[in-house]
Parts: sequence; C-alpha cells; structure tokens
Amino acid sequence: MAISAKSQASAATAAGATALTGTAAWPLLDRLLSAIYEGPLESPPWQSALQMLRDTLQAGHVTLMLRPPSPDSAGVMINTGSTTVEAVKSYETHFFALDPFVRLQEGEVVTAEELIGKQWLDSPVYREYLKPLDIRHLLGADMYTRDGIECRLRITRGHDAQPFTAAEKGLCSTLLPHLKRSIQLHARLDSLECERQLFAGTINRMLLGIISFTQTGQILEMNQEAKRILGEKDGIWLSGSTLTADSVQEGRELQRMLKQAFSEHSPASDEEGPGVVQALSITRPSGRAKLGVLIRAIPLGQWSESRQRPGTVVFLRDPESSGAQPSQELVRRLFGLTRMEAQLALLLTEGLTLDEAAEQMNVRRNTARTHLRSIFSKTGVTRQTMLVRLLLNSVISLG
Repeated sequence: MAISAKSQASAATAAGATALTGTAAWPLLDRLLSAIYEGPLESPPWQSALQMLRDTLQAGHVTLMLRPPSPDSAGVMINTGSTTVEAVKSYETHFFALDPFVRLQEGEVVTAEELIGKQWLDSPVYREYLKPLDIRHLLGADMYTRDGIECRLRITRGHDAQPFTAAEKGLCSTLLPHLKRSIQLHARLDSLECERQLFAGTINRMLLGIISFTQTGQILEMNQEAKRILGEKDGIWLSGSTLTADSVQEGRELQRMLKQAFSEHSPASDEEGPGVVQALSITRPSGRAKLGVLIRAIPLGQWSESRQRPGTVVFLRDPESSGAQPSQELVRRLFGLTRMEAQLALLLTEGLTLDEAAEQMNVRRNTARTHLRSIFSKTGVTRQTMLVRLLLNSVISLG
C-alpha cells in the first residue's frame, strides 16, 4: 500500500525532535531528503518537504523565500503554516526593508538572537510584525549560488514554544546543502521550461503542427495546430496513437515512414546514426491543397535512459492555414513605413493583387501605386514578389 505525503508527515511528527540524532534519525532524514529532491517537480515546489520539516520541528511556520522581496519586486515565497494574505503582503511591501535578519552567512543556521542579540526583541519587525502573529523564536539560513540565486529558509515558533535546540539546528544544517542543490536543479529546469514555452509559442505562430512520439510509438504531445489539422479528419486523422490517411497508398507510405523512424532507436540501428528526414503529401477529400507531412527521428543523447522521451516527431503543414495577421505597427516600425504603407504591404503578403488591395483599403489604384513605390524605396526591393518574400522571411511572423 502506497504511503501518502500526509502519512509521511505524520510519521515525521511522531518521530519529532526526539529522533534527530543517531541511527534513529536515518529514516526521518531519508524521508526529508527524498521530499527535498522531489521538490522541483511539485507546484508549489518543495511544499511537501517544507511541511514535513515543519511537522518534524513542531514549528509554527517554515518559509522558503525563493526570491526575497525588494523595492522592485514582491519576491516569491513558499509558506507552510497558518498565514494570511494580509500578513504576507505586509512583509513583501513594507517589513522586508526593516528586517535585520537577512544576508546570513552561507550555510550557517542561526537564531535571530544569536545573530543580533537581545535587541532583536526591540526591533520594529518583531514588535510590529512578528509578535502580533505569535512568532517568538526565529531560525534561519541563507543560500547563495554562483548564478546569483539568493534564497532564505525561515522557521518559526510561537511564544508558548521552546527555543530551537542544537539538535534541531543540526538537522537544518544537514538538510541545507541538499536544499541548495535542489534549488539549483529547479532553476535549471525552470530555464529549460522557459525555453520550451518560447520555442513552442514560436512554432504555434508559424502554424506548424507538431506531434511527438516515444521510441515505442506512443504519442507524448501535440500542439494546437496539429490538433486542429487532425480534428478536421480531412485526409489524415488519429486512431488511438496511430496516424491514419484516407488514401490507402498514402496511408501505407505514412506507416512505413513512421516504422522506419521508430526503428532508428532499436539496438540494431546503433551504428547507423540518424536516418534521413522523410516527407509525404496527404491528399484531402475536400479538394483543398494537400497537407505536407515531415517525419524526423530524434537521436538519443549519449546518456539518454528514459523511454518516455521524444523519439520521433511529425510535422504537419496546412498550406491554406491562415493565422492572426501580423501587427501593422510591427511592420511599420520594422521597415519604417507609414500606416497606409504597412497595411498595403500586409495585404500583398496575403496574396492580394494591387487592385484588390486598393479596393480593400478604399483608395484609388494610383494612390496604392504611389504607396507601393514608397515601400520599394524604403525596403530596397524593386518588384512586388521581392517585397512579399522579404516580408514573409522577416520576423513579423514571430510577433
């Protein structure tokens, strides 16, 4: 029977602060370390580990400041324990600037009194902020990385509780380097996720459908354009995890290409390297232009071990698909055009003739020709086809 995070937390509470030393602490330490390294995959991150640490230390709060508040930002804090939105906001907007319990020495676990002395109880932060929240004992540690990350771990107890013991501080000192490594892993994962979202957004704006498969042919992910194309069931659709074509001949060729791409990851192909990219046109019964299909096997990395990684990707292109029109303001600023010139240029990229564009703009043909000559002069092209190619190859499709 699986043990839930809540059950683990209860076990940690039962162990409590009485089992923080010796071999009796090993099962507790194992649970805490496991939660710390699983933290980057949670949302909010490290919620389970912080709650487990709070239960173990019988603390009022355990807070991890991933990004401490500053005059320019409210910061990012992960809280466990009883908190209110007002209390968090008051610290983020005011009391953080008055807090003397900051910028602790790397890796050092200290109480507020050890760092500041008895005058800590006379500080505005304690008297005006912490005391009304029933926070008397404060234990903290700060972590810094070469990448400029600064994180703060803060643990509290109320006025009726005992001060933190040496054993409890020792437990935090043991956990601290592991938490720092986990934070660095989280930062790396977050960076990769930002890149993934950036590239995925760019692909979506380019109206390119993408389907990624595992090495064994199971679908991992599809973007919106792929879902749209397959959802129309016009020439190609999805049956379970299998791409199916209306044309029997095209369907056979599609399956052959997919099978070959999947086989790139079999043991027998280890010495052959990545296969040649394969392409196919899919006829649409509706009579619309054929869909373009491109299949590429993704080579395994040197240290790849997961069978759930993308192994093959299928690209789908609908030549008749039209996305949101690029911003006229973007075109105007990019090429130094007037608003009328930018509107004309975009209409021409949509395939309209000069006469059709003039009619849609509600101007005379001679006026449109005057705008076109001005566009030629500003962009350095001499023909309408060159202008369209220039615009389509520019960054306006990414805007």
